[in-house]
Amino acid sequence: MSEATQQFKELNVCVIIPTYNNHKTLRRVIDSVLGFTPDVIIVNDGSTDSTPEILAGYPQLTIFTHPKNIGKGMALRNGFAKARELGFDHAITIDSDGQHFASDLPVFLDSLELDPNVLLIGGRNMTQEGVPRKSSFGNNFSNFWFWFETGIRLQDTQSGYRSYPLQLMPKTFFTKKFEFEIEVIVRSAWREIPVRNVPIQVLYDPDERVSHFRPFKDFTRISILNTVLVTICLIWIFPRNIIRKLKKKGLKRFLLENVLHSEDSNRVKALSIALGIFIGICPFWGFQTVLSLFLPTVFRLNKAITFTFSNVSIPPMIPFIVAGSLWTGSLFYDSGAPLFPDLPITMQKLQSHLAQYLIGSFTLALTASVVAGFLSYGLLSVFKKESS
Repeated sequence: MSEATQQFKELNVCVIIPTYNNHKTLRRVIDSVLGFTPDVIIVNDGSTDSTPEILAGYPQLTIFTHPKNIGKGMALRNGFAKARELGFDHAITIDSDGQHFASDLPVFLDSLELDPNVLLIGGRNMTQEGVPRKSSFGNNFSNFWFWFETGIRLQDTQSGYRSYPLQLMPKTFFTKKFEFEIEVIVRSAWREIPVRNVPIQVLYDPDERVSHFRPFKDFTRISILNTVLVTICLIWIFPRNIIRKLKKKGLKRFLLENVLHSEDSNRVKALSIALGIFIGICPFWGFQTVLSLFLPTVFRLNKAITFTFSNVSIPPMIPFIVAGSLWTGSLFYDSGAPLFPDLPITMQKLQSHLAQYLIGSFTLALTASVVAGFLSYGLLSVFKKESS
């Protein structure tokens, strides 16, 4: 028994090969994987070529066949279900189009020995000769949105050569085709499963490789999925993560670690505080959380700091912020509004003095954010000198 075969057994890993009309390369891929492990699951996604005849030559393997083609996502989902049914803890997926090398399987196994709870994605060298330009563009596009949705930077998020922790990842999914490979890694990252790249080789042979990616339809599906995932991030995931950190660390420790000892520069920290104060005071009622997570991402600031300081508009502070806005507005446009409207404060109560309130609110927000930005930058600089 080879060392790699022993690793497969000890780590309880199987290999899943989804395939659809890849008869030119399928046999070679299966044989190369069998050189490392006999625990192979083939998912034939309704192939109409000679795939069934090829698979008939491997009666020792677990073969799952779809009567008709229903998409790579469903092939993987059914492969995962079968792997769990057979009692495996991990599944390495490898495409059947010949672009991946079974000789890279030990790379995944070595990484799993270091951390069995990780989700691994084969990192391809997308700058090498022969890589299709559309593949390189699509990978960069996917990498950006994965970073936006999870905060994790990867060099490759589209490779189908992966290792999945079957018992930790979500059991229920919503996508069925190519976009599934994005859904699964984003939602796994949301469950705090580490997602990392491992280096792999890749071969793009135009004479053998058959791609079933449909540029318009599949790119549209992926774009819709990313829109949904970004919306979930802004409304739920990002606020949840920051609140979890606050609860776990406490406000004092959170500020020390995420503000004072953050790796960001003092300029970025100060701008993040200023942006948070500005969003918190401005009348963006109902949208402050989304803005405090979206804008720092756009401007490459610290989301945790911005979100924390945007909470200057917590309920006990609202009457004072409204009063300050009305007083500031009266300096430019006095409509006779009372400084402290009767509680609870609603837009209906401010409607007759809306111009005064809006002018004052934005002016107060801008002034307070500028003062907070300069003040925090000065304090951070002093702290840095004292601690150095």
